[in-house]
Amino acid sequence: MHADDLRPLIGDPDVVSVERAIAEIRSGRPVIITGEKNTAVLAIAAESIEEPALSALKQAATGEARLVLSPSRLRLLGYDNPEPGILPLGDKRAAAIHEIVSHAGVRLNGVAPNGADTLDKAALNLVRLAFLLPAAITLPVEQGFGHALSGLINVAATAINHFREDVVNAPRIVARAPVPLEEVGESEFVVFRGGEGMRDQVAVIIGNPNPAEPVYVRMHSACLTGDLFASLKCDCGDQLRGTVKRMSELGGGVLLYLDQEGRGNGIANKIRAYRLQHAGYNTFESDEILGFDLDQRRFDFAAAMMKQLGYRKVRLLTNNPAKVLALKEAGLDVLSIHRVGARSTSQNVGYLAAKRDFAGHMIEKDLKF
Repeated sequence: MHADDLRPLIGDPDVVSVERAIAEIRSGRPVIITGEKNTAVLAIAAESIEEPALSALKQAATGEARLVLSPSRLRLLGYDNPEPGILPLGDKRAAAIHEIVSHAGVRLNGVAPNGADTLDKAALNLVRLAFLLPAAITLPVEQGFGHALSGLINVAATAINHFREDVVNAPRIVARAPVPLEEVGESEFVVFRGGEGMRDQVAVIIGNPNPAEPVYVRMHSACLTGDLFASLKCDCGDQLRGTVKRMSELGGGVLLYLDQEGRGNGIANKIRAYRLQHAGYNTFESDEILGFDLDQRRFDFAAAMMKQLGYRKVRLLTNNPAKVLALKEAGLDVLSIHRVGARSTSQNVGYLAAKRDFAGHMIEKDLKF
């Protein structure tokens, strides 16, 4: 049987190889990333490294180990690089690597980073896709790898770099059912599967909006702390419940509940950022200390969900101009923009101000609580 004959069963081999590599990286195991001209590196997430594993990796490689860091983390370390950079690990131990990767106030003592090559950048992209801290350890290996590395997952750098585009427009509806909501009444939950990691995303259809008419829509990124536990550090829970009630009063709408916790950084990194906020940094500064850009979220998948539901003309409930641009670029007709209110309190006023000042959210200049 030819490999192409299995495509209906297993899907695109490149996508499958990346999904398997993501699972390995999240589990703390290394993968082999291959490039052109028989080049290859052994790669592992920096946050996963411990001393025995670091020693074993160095023994398996044919070159020096290096640490790949994002531009955001390099800026914090004192180097304004527009691209990812690499630092030679030398004899650094695992504890020192963890400090370089995520601690505040660290400096490199004059060790300037070199530019990351294609395989290094692919390793960093893979770690990002796995919702881990954006830092990777890479070590050159010879093509052929040898028996010691034969059990590791192999993935091409090109497959990693094209992964988002390959999976983003392929959501499929896997379940739907009516779910009556308090103070709202009629609604339907529609579960989509697809995109990165085949995660489930939910569209909540409030009332019975006509697909032929403009529909009110909100893209709401999941917030475990705010949505479920009513955290006072953010405005997410207020926005979620307020939007659903407002849609009901307006005659219906669609709430897209997206699995993009912590601006797409994942729940673990969100809690790491919370710890930094407790030390006095704002929400965006905390993300940058951890090596993340301003916002890791993407909304093209949300637009694909709307199209599958039959809605193409939307009235967007948001304070975030990036969401407006994303839906327009994805081919939806954004007819109007409506701000979403929430309480400002002594605990979240700094968070709201940072969203306004750092990301351009449409929030009042004079925040009162």
